[in-house]
Amino acid sequence: MQATTNPIPSATGLGWRGRWQALRDRWLTDSRVLAGLSRFALTRPVARQRAAELFDLVAGFVYSQVLLAAVRLDLFARLARSPLSPRTLAAECDLPEAAAERLLAALAALRLAERRGADTAEPGDALYGLGALGAAMVANPGLAALVEHHGALYNDLADPLAVLRREGPGALSRYWSYATAAEPGALAGAEVLPYSALMTISQPLVAGQVLDAYPMRRHRLLLDIGGGEGVFVATALERTAGLKAMLFDLPPVAASARLRLARAGLSDRATTFGGSFHSDALPTGADIVSLIRVMYDHDDAPALGILKAARRALPVGGTLLVAEPMAGTAGAEAMGSAYFGMYLAAMGSGRSRTPAELARLMQEAGFEQVRERRTAVPLQAGVLVARAAR
Repeated sequence: MQATTNPIPSATGLGWRGRWQALRDRWLTDSRVLAGLSRFALTRPVARQRAAELFDLVAGFVYSQVLLAAVRLDLFARLARSPLSPRTLAAECDLPEAAAERLLAALAALRLAERRGADTAEPGDALYGLGALGAAMVANPGLAALVEHHGALYNDLADPLAVLRREGPGALSRYWSYATAAEPGALAGAEVLPYSALMTISQPLVAGQVLDAYPMRRHRLLLDIGGGEGVFVATALERTAGLKAMLFDLPPVAASARLRLARAGLSDRATTFGGSFHSDALPTGADIVSLIRVMYDHDDAPALGILKAARRALPVGGTLLVAEPMAGTAGAEAMGSAYFGMYLAAMGSGRSRTPAELARLMQEAGFEQVRERRTAVPLQAGVLVARAAR
């Protein structure tokens, strides 16, 4: 087979670094060089790692479907109760024994399960328990709902170029109807409550991390914009004696939040308001406004409009709290630019922003002294805090 070589791409105007990168590109796309790297003892581990990373990109959808199969069988809860053999799983879930063995072996390879006991057991009798990642699925029950929800995303991404070109609404765009609706405040409950319920399931862990990063003990009245069914408000009130809260969201969502807060015994400390933050005035009187996983659902112009509405609702010196997954997060770069980049493209609205990009929008809206607060798991939420300027 003839080796392939490529000319050095033009690096005019890029300086020494650009010239080096162009030379590196030529080097790494030469099949003879790659073959040599895989044979040389010092570079072989790197070559193998790159090959594995590239294969994982190719196989990622298959891995996600293995996870979906386990979720639909409620398999992680089963393994949490006791280890299972393929023979037992097959009998309990109406699967051929060979299929049950295949599924458990796949889960073990992905660290969602792990094989227990002696390796000498017959395949059908081998025992499997929870793996490290499977245990995390049990500890965070909202993840199963998110795994199921991703079916809509995968349907849209069957044609990723159509998503990037926004060639018409897809399943996600219809699901997150408020993001692209001309009049979000007029949407009926059937159009907004399903996604609100999904966000509610995943909110508790995020709420705890945000409030660990920024406790509210020095504040007296919180306004949570786009507050969903009240999980963040309830968590803030339960953690902070003397704090009161207002929640603003679309009318059907605000009504659902009112019921949830009443069941939690918080009606005397929390008031809900229904409306659209794009067109309706926000309630005033709060000394802190929160936007929890709201900004990244919106393109820059409407996002700036939300921030300006928040500024109008606050007095000079009031606090703005923005919390959401952010692009450029160290160790989670793929989450911001790859996952949320494509998810929001399919949704038809919004983008993942770096802390610096969010800070610029906040400053343009009338905020100053923007500071970042560290969270325990930045992949799930970063936190920015700012002060309302004169």
